[in-house]
Amino acid sequence: MKHIQRKMMRKLGVGAVALSLLLSALPAVAADQDKTMLELRLQSGSNTAIVNGQNANITKPYSKSGALMVPAGIFKKAFNSKIRLAEDNVVKITSGTHVVSLTIGSRTAWVRGHKVTLPAPAEMSSGILMVPLRQVAEGLGGKLEKNGAGIIIRMEAQEEAGTIAEETPNIDNDEGKTQIGNSYYGWSMNYPTGLVIGQGGGDESISTFMDENSAYYMEVHTASQPVPLNADDLLQQLVQAAKETGETVIDRKSFPKAKVPYARVITKDGDGVLWENRQYYDNGRLYVVYFSDAKATNYKDLAQYAGLLNSFKTSFNAQDKSIKDLSTVVGGTREAGNPDYGVSLSIPAGWKMDDQRMQYESNDGSSFRMKITSAPADGKLENWGQQLQKWLSDSFVSTAYEAQKTYPLEVAGVQGLVQEYRYNFGDGWVKEYNVLIQQNGYRYLAEYAVPEKVSKGNDQFNALISSLQIDFQTVASNFGQLEEDDYLTDKTKTVKKTSKAYEYTVNIPRYWTAISDQFELGDVEYQFTGGRFSIKIDNDQSFELTVSQLKDFYDKQAKNYKNLKVEEVKDVTFAGVPAVSFTFHRIEEGIGYTGHQLVLERDGKTYTVTTTLNDANNTAVQSNALDSTLNSFNFVK
Repeated sequence: MKHIQRKMMRKLGVGAVALSLLLSALPAVAADQDKTMLELRLQSGSNTAIVNGQNANITKPYSKSGALMVPAGIFKKAFNSKIRLAEDNVVKITSGTHVVSLTIGSRTAWVRGHKVTLPAPAEMSSGILMVPLRQVAEGLGGKLEKNGAGIIIRMEAQEEAGTIAEETPNIDNDEGKTQIGNSYYGWSMNYPTGLVIGQGGGDESISTFMDENSAYYMEVHTASQPVPLNADDLLQQLVQAAKETGETVIDRKSFPKAKVPYARVITKDGDGVLWENRQYYDNGRLYVVYFSDAKATNYKDLAQYAGLLNSFKTSFNAQDKSIKDLSTVVGGTREAGNPDYGVSLSIPAGWKMDDQRMQYESNDGSSFRMKITSAPADGKLENWGQQLQKWLSDSFVSTAYEAQKTYPLEVAGVQGLVQEYRYNFGDGWVKEYNVLIQQNGYRYLAEYAVPEKVSKGNDQFNALISSLQIDFQTVASNFGQLEEDDYLTDKTKTVKKTSKAYEYTVNIPRYWTAISDQFELGDVEYQFTGGRFSIKIDNDQSFELTVSQLKDFYDKQAKNYKNLKVEEVKDVTFAGVPAVSFTFHRIEEGIGYTGHQLVLERDGKTYTVTTTLNDANNTAVQSNALDSTLNSFNFVK
């Protein structure tokens, strides 16, 4: 993993640590508020709550099975409730003599000594424990009332906490566990008293830890490393990473004769914090351990943690019951999804995961994504399918795509529609499955794409769709009108963009996606299927020099690379001023495309307008959109 990841995580602090740390770290209401009425105001889908009159950031509440799920820590933040994680995933929340006992993943709970059935179970979402609001709040003695789209919970401050709350929420409740590790990534280490587990990366490639007294902070990173590295290679990488992040290397050493060779550096960062960083290569993976002690003043102070650091192993013994396994991989998959949209599914363990955007990718080129949009008032599933087919024919030339078959399929308990087709940008055929679902005024589009050279693509599609679960009430609870489906945007519709700073206007097709659209700041760029459009403005370099450099560049490229052909260089008039036009064709990694650059000057500023369009996507619709955009470019006073 890149060193910058560790730096970013440390800058963000340890707010992402797991349950026990998160709950114990939340600020409590002062004890002298005896018999004072405390108040919490929150709203589904909003990460801002009002806690006793003060704004507070929280994990967004969401609806599930009719229950509003909220972060458990909000009860400590607002009402000074005590929260303890016991064995077997049991969570006990107490306020004075009131006790609510929940089990993660179970709808059965005990509220004030009575067994109840919850509308939705307590669950971990992105490392945060989420619980049903009403049942917990009322169980703790709170009163709920609606306030427009929000909810107000009021509760009398408690003088004393119950005896259960006196217990410390340490992770050491894992009785008999003396080691900790990850079976999927194959590493383990000692499990010292007071170790608190933090939030890992979405794919478990990062695990974070600290001790209950915040004496130290630790991260374990894993990444694929196909090229073997020896101890000196590892040391060189550590030193280089420290230099790139501006850290001072205090000590360095490699250990080539260790059972698994490794390297170690001790650095001081810009905040004066000392870090011991280690790298190991084994099993085709790079293992990186980052460790810091904020109280250390000399690098030798880190020696007290040698026992913990030296216990790190690039192996995991699945038969050893004394190891706590942090991996959530079950049957080669891990749970994924986005609770804001009520979506969950099982993703292959090795895939990159982006739950926020619901995009998942494999190293073999396979990918899966979910897109949720509002359905037109008169929209029907079959019409939607026809519109998607039209988008395909508008975006690919006839030799670069093939519509295969369409058939009904039950998905997440409702009737959906599957469209299978294949396309080729020039670097190989890809099979894509579009799954269309329309429910409660919203459209759910699941896309699975797999290179045809990858075996078992159809089996993977079936596994993904079979695991897909959707709570169709959630979107309606959390959202109103959602954005328009990209595929249904009329390709002839445009929006007029104006730059007052650079005195021009241009009509941009609505179906293009903005990469950079700050027209007053200079450079802008848009992309669409198989193409790009950009405007670059240089205030310092002259028109003549820019043209000369481009001519020289294309001349050298054409001589040195057979895959580039300069088709035309000529003087033209563009937007009413003299310009030089460059047209070329290039093939990169099997993908052929045509590029067009126009260079012009106005009021001492040099404008370079560039377009590219893949051969596979050079349809009349796309070509006309590019031409119309270029023709719309005009200078204004």
